[in-house]
Amino acid sequence: MVRTKRVALAGSFDNLRSKHLRLLEEASKWGEVRVWLWSDDAVQALAGHPPMFPEGERLYLLQAMRYVRDVSLVPGLLDPDALPAAAAGETDLWVVEEAHDTRQKQAHAKSLGIEYRVLKEADLKGFPVPPFRTPAFDSGRKRVVVTGCYDWLHSGHVRFFEEASGLGDLFVVVGHDRNIKLLKGEGHPMFSEAERRYSVQAVKYVQQTLISSGHAWMDAEPEAALIKPHIYVVNEDGDRPEKRDFCAANGIEYVVLKRLPKDGLPNRQSTDLRGFQGRNAELDPQGG
Repeated sequence: MVRTKRVALAGSFDNLRSKHLRLLEEASKWGEVRVWLWSDDAVQALAGHPPMFPEGERLYLLQAMRYVRDVSLVPGLLDPDALPAAAAGETDLWVVEEAHDTRQKQAHAKSLGIEYRVLKEADLKGFPVPPFRTPAFDSGRKRVVVTGCYDWLHSGHVRFFEEASGLGDLFVVVGHDRNIKLLKGEGHPMFSEAERRYSVQAVKYVQQTLISSGHAWMDAEPEAALIKPHIYVVNEDGDRPEKRDFCAANGIEYVVLKRLPKDGLPNRQSTDLRGFQGRNAELDPQGG
C-alpha cells in the first residue's frame, strides 16, 4: 500500500484570503496538508507587531478548510527559513510560495532529506470551483440553503456554516456583485463574486455553492428552485420578511440562528473588518 505524502506548509496565515486558499489547494494535490502555524509570539518577534487575528482564530479557520488535514501551533521564537523541529519526522514534502523561496529553505529541506517544491504565482491564478451538480433528491438527506455576500470571509461566517451544516447538506448561494452593490451601496463588494464563491467553497462544511442570479433580498430564488431546500437558514442580521414569505409560500422550514462566535473567539462582522484594510502590514503566510 502506497502511503500518502505528508505535505507541510508553515507561516502565520494571518488574514486568511483567497490567495492563501489557492496555496493550500494546490499543495493538497500532492498529498495530505499539515500547516505549521506560527503563534502570536512568533509573529510578533518576526514582524515587529502582533497578528491581525489571534492564533486561536487563525487555527479555527485553517482547520475548517477542506484542503487541510491537520494544523499544529508552533510556539515561541522560530527560524522563518526552517520547518519547526517537530515537523522533521512528519514531512515528506515542503511547499512554499515562489515569493518566499530562499536558498536557506532549500538547504534546510535537503538537510532533512525531504522533497521541496515551489508554487509559482501563475500556479495560483484564478478561482476554480467544481461545476454545480444537481442534488440527489431521493438521498434521504435534508438540503439546507444559506445566502449572503460573504465579502470578507471570517470566523463568524465559518461558524455559521458549521452550525447550518448540522441540519443537513449545506448549499451556499453567494450574492452577485450587482445585487450586493444595490443592497449595500458604493464600495461593495470588496471582492468579486467569483472570488467570494471560491472562498466559501473552500470551507469543509459547505457541499456546493452557486452565485445568485435574482435581485433584492430574494436574489437566490432562482437557485433555490435548483436546490429545492428543505430548510433555509439565516442569522439574526439576515432575517427578512421577504425570506420568511418565500419559505412560507414554498413549504420550506425557516431557521434563524443567533449570531454567536465559536467558543473563545471574538465576534466578527465583515463591515467592521473593512477597516482592517491597510491598517497593518500583513505578514505573508510563508514568512518572507
